[in-house]
Amino acid sequence: MHSVGRMYAQIVLFDGFDPLDVVAPFEVLAAGGALSGGGLDVRLVSAEGPRRVVSGTLGLALEASAGLDPELPGYVVVPGASGPIEGDPDVVDTIPVLLARVGETALPGLVGTAMSRPDVTVATVCGGSLALAMAGLLEGRTAVTHVRGLDVLDATGVTVVMRCTAKVRISSLRWSSAVSIPPSRPNGSTIRSVLAPWLST
Repeated sequence: MHSVGRMYAQIVLFDGFDPLDVVAPFEVLAAGGALSGGGLDVRLVSAEGPRRVVSGTLGLALEASAGLDPELPGYVVVPGASGPIEGDPDVVDTIPVLLARVGETALPGLVGTAMSRPDVTVATVCGGSLALAMAGLLEGRTAVTHVRGLDVLDATGVTVVMRCTAKVRISSLRWSSAVSIPPSRPNGSTIRSVLAPWLST
């Protein structure tokens, strides 16, 4: 159950997530929630439910307070991963390995359900689009990712936006961003569009 009229921003944690991709949007959306008088509920979630989730940066861990609920109206934010770019995948948890593992969890199914709902916008930050693309969720859609992942993104059947710093609105269902800066530092019009139901004009 959820409160009528309230929107939710669910920021997903998975093993090896990039802390910047999570904390930066969390801070901005939390501030927006405060400005809205509590109309935007911001939370950290995981596909497995409440748990301690270790990032890919020096073992930094964050707590998921709930499981991802794809039926909550609002936003689902999927971050990228943090770790080595290259290395033996049988020995080193590289970023591609970490992103591919997302497809072995319940997350793709949950995100797929969220993407099918008109009242939910699924957003990705940096390699988050690769995680969803490798799980088969973005075929035929338009997206962008880190410049080093563009070829992989293209190979999954995604129409790649060749602009490394772009933040692109892809239909009513999802946003995709190549780097952390656009979603973590949105302009005033972006914030206002998200919080329009609660901000006076």
